[in-house]
Amino acid sequence: MKERKAPKVKLPLDPESEAWNKLPWRKLEKHCFRIQKRIYQASQRGNTRAVQKLQKLLMKSEAARLLAVRRVTQENQGKKTAGIDGVKAVKPQERLVMASQIHPKHWKQQTPQPVRRVWIPKPGKTEQRPLGIPPMVERCKQALAKMALEPEWEARFEANSYGFRPARSCHDAREAIFNAIRSKPKYVYDADVKGAFDNINQEVLLNKLQTYPLLRQAIKAWLKAGVMDDGIFSPTKVGTPQGGVISPLLMNVALHGMEHLIVEGYSKSHSVEKPLLIRYADDVRHLTGG
Repeated sequence: MKERKAPKVKLPLDPESEAWNKLPWRKLEKHCFRIQKRIYQASQRGNTRAVQKLQKLLMKSEAARLLAVRRVTQENQGKKTAGIDGVKAVKPQERLVMASQIHPKHWKQQTPQPVRRVWIPKPGKTEQRPLGIPPMVERCKQALAKMALEPEWEARFEANSYGFRPARSCHDAREAIFNAIRSKPKYVYDADVKGAFDNINQEVLLNKLQTYPLLRQAIKAWLKAGVMDDGIFSPTKVGTPQGGVISPLLMNVALHGMEHLIVEGYSKSHSVEKPLLIRYADDVRHLTGG
């Protein structure tokens, strides 16, 4: 049987792939994490100037740009899904070029292209939901911006927010609900924010971010880029596209404050204890005393 097997032919190594694979990824991740940790700590202190200075430092660093490109072109599930630019399955040499292209110094000269509208079926339902696929280079820029914005907002997000956050999952949200209702009877109200991604007020979101001008302009350009659906262009006056790398973070920022408003807005003269709101992305569980 061994004789029947075809001899294994060793293909020559691609020098471009070797150059990409030999990058010190662990070292780059540690460098970015150190800066992100400082952003988180500065945000906790309320030092906005330090936060924005560190965000600019992170986004200009080669380490963050290489990691952003790797996450979009190699790790994300949509790495082989093209936007209207038709780019997918990016080769190693093109990844190195892309890491240079997404440097923030080039952003003012780059106008984002519209997202490509794709319709996907909802699980267990006949209806479909729209998915917006940005061009590959815009996804890399969004990944870079997310790396800078996420630690700032992780220091500010409410305790019972679980969706689309690092080191948090649906199981954590379920555990929070269980711990809230196990000691005494409670009423649980289940709610879902209809079209959360599609109905975000863009101006309110931009004002809420309170970020520095270059990043604000970039996020505004992504929100206003428009949609191409079967060759027809439509402007986007509200919402953020599902499918954008930074969209889940922006949606969490838009919904940030719900827990505080419900808990603190509850009448203090009411005899029943204050309610508790647990949120997983746009799914909400509102718990009140029984």
